[in-house]
Amino acid sequence: MYRTCATVEGMMCKMCEAHVEDAVRKAFPVKRVSASHSANRLTILSETPLDEAALRRTIEETGYRIGEVACAPEAKTPSLLSRLFRRG
Repeated sequence: MYRTCATVEGMMCKMCEAHVEDAVRKAFPVKRVSASHSANRLTILSETPLDEAALRRTIEETGYRIGEVACAPEAKTPSLLSRLFRRG
């Protein structure tokens, strides 16, 4: 999994957040997307890294401004069962 975080300016309410989230869901195969108007933040979880240029276009087409974008692989956390039955 990859976590992509971006700053998004111009969101003023929950409807703005929903607008940005819907645009991302329609443009990319994502597992989860969350926007916060109070933090000016967009967080996306996906199986593969997202194309930054396409993400920028998607957000800008909604009428919002996108700033810094960062993407990093998610640290894989062991499942509860594997932690319970870990040997060694």
